[in-house]
Amino acid sequence: MSSVMSVFFLQIVGFVFLSTFLVSCQASSLRRHTFVVKEVPYKRLCSTNNILTVNGKYPGPTLYADKGDTIVVNVVNKSPYNISIHWHGVKQPKYPWSDGPEYITQCPIQPGGKFSQKIFLSEEEGTLWWHAHSDWSRATVYGAIVIFPKKGTKYPFPKPHADVPIILGEWWKKDIWEIYDSFMESGGDPNASDAFTINGQPGDHYNCSKPDTFKLMVDYGKTYLLRLVNAVLQDMLFFSIADHQLTVVGTDGSYTKPLKVDYVTISPGQTIDVLLEANQPLDRYYMAAKAYSSANGAAYNPTNTTAIVQYNGNYTSSSTPSFPYLPSVNDTNASVNFTGRLRSLADSDHPIHVPLNITTPLFFTLSMATVPCPNGSTCKGPNGARLGASINNVSFILPSSMDILRAYYSHANGVYDTKFPNQPPLFFNFTANNIPLVYRTPRKATEVKVLEYNSTVEIVFQGTNLVAGTDHPMHIHGTSFYVVGWGFGNFDKDKDISTYNLVDPPLQNTIAVPKNGWAAIRFKAKNPGVWFMHCHLERHLSWGMDMAFIVKNGKGRGAQVLPPPPDMPPC
Repeated sequence: MSSVMSVFFLQIVGFVFLSTFLVSCQASSLRRHTFVVKEVPYKRLCSTNNILTVNGKYPGPTLYADKGDTIVVNVVNKSPYNISIHWHGVKQPKYPWSDGPEYITQCPIQPGGKFSQKIFLSEEEGTLWWHAHSDWSRATVYGAIVIFPKKGTKYPFPKPHADVPIILGEWWKKDIWEIYDSFMESGGDPNASDAFTINGQPGDHYNCSKPDTFKLMVDYGKTYLLRLVNAVLQDMLFFSIADHQLTVVGTDGSYTKPLKVDYVTISPGQTIDVLLEANQPLDRYYMAAKAYSSANGAAYNPTNTTAIVQYNGNYTSSSTPSFPYLPSVNDTNASVNFTGRLRSLADSDHPIHVPLNITTPLFFTLSMATVPCPNGSTCKGPNGARLGASINNVSFILPSSMDILRAYYSHANGVYDTKFPNQPPLFFNFTANNIPLVYRTPRKATEVKVLEYNSTVEIVFQGTNLVAGTDHPMHIHGTSFYVVGWGFGNFDKDKDISTYNLVDPPLQNTIAVPKNGWAAIRFKAKNPGVWFMHCHLERHLSWGMDMAFIVKNGKGRGAQVLPPPPDMPPC
């Protein structure tokens, strides 16, 4: 059968399957939406820019669902750019076709094109989010996903009086595509944004922003569930509310043991659910966020974004709201002090299943790198080179003729190879102050790691000090994982494994590997398909700190990748 006929046959099979499936979902569990991606003028910081939006909204619309629902989103691209949409943290069991990363599970939706994406919720409960996954289009194309408990079940904490998405983003005065093109051409660090935002508004510390500052009105004595999303491109953030403690109750679509904190550290890609008790004197209080940036010399936005928590009632408010405590911009200890205290709920109603017998141990080094400057070009990286990034000394290259999922499913050759290494080519002192230049140049390749179905996987992410040490928020599509350990310096298997938490580790889809440190995660490869893994700092992703897993089919129809839909975007 020719490749054209094969594709046609797969599309017919996919259409028949999805038609049957969607008919079976016509009850309340099926929710439908239309996302029209288009440019719209928005005014911030005293000037107007055309930005990419969904349905003209910035941030985009929030999707609401109950646990286990199916959501169908018809994505229509009326912009001049290629686009794809990723449903961050949704596992999409057996259905990677709608996962979204361009050239990994689909080709991008071209201008004038459309794609009906099916989002299959399964175990997730709490807050996730969606965002564009083409170049840097996610700078303004994003929104929250709120997943309520199934009808008839309850939260594992007292039901809040209201819940409010709090999306942390940023704003550029220049066109984001100009910034991206300049960054890719120069090989240097990208420019920082001009402002951070809370629900699309910079706040009253920025010019021309005070009247539109986001305001949360609260009643004394009531409790509010704040659903935090870090949609920022390049920075982890500290977040807090003046004179109020927050109680963390969930992260990345999974519940946690209640944790009272004065501030939150949240990585790009991560979501954190916190309870706010309105228990302070009637007044106005700032909520605020600022960058946590640990890389020496990396550009970051030094400003604070603010919103107002304002109590209802008759009172005379302070002329200036109280400002919260936020750690210093490079306070790594403050960052890990928060993330290291997260624990799974792990009770009889929420059992956890941490893999104990590991069949697939992996050791992945996460490194900044330098690559030679092309002849005739001027590059702004160290010593006139281009900046790069790698995992196990491999700097990932996206294919362009066909996405990896389609190539895998249709047995096409030449799109990728399966040689991604289980460990780096050399072991040395990865966090030393002076690492020889010879280690700094990675090889470029399109390589994937193949996992057997139901294999139990441990990945030790090792941060390195090549070129510059920094934190790396690593995200894996198609699965959640247990964060069983972390530490500073080089991972030592002879002693560090004994410190693992195998009782109640947090279940996450994004983990910040600390600067010049390590983090260990475990998961079961039970979701067949092609699944992207990458650093969620956008510059590191653009430089090559990414790769993909192929989880092989298991036995029986219930353990195999479902057929593709008939409207997959063409390359």
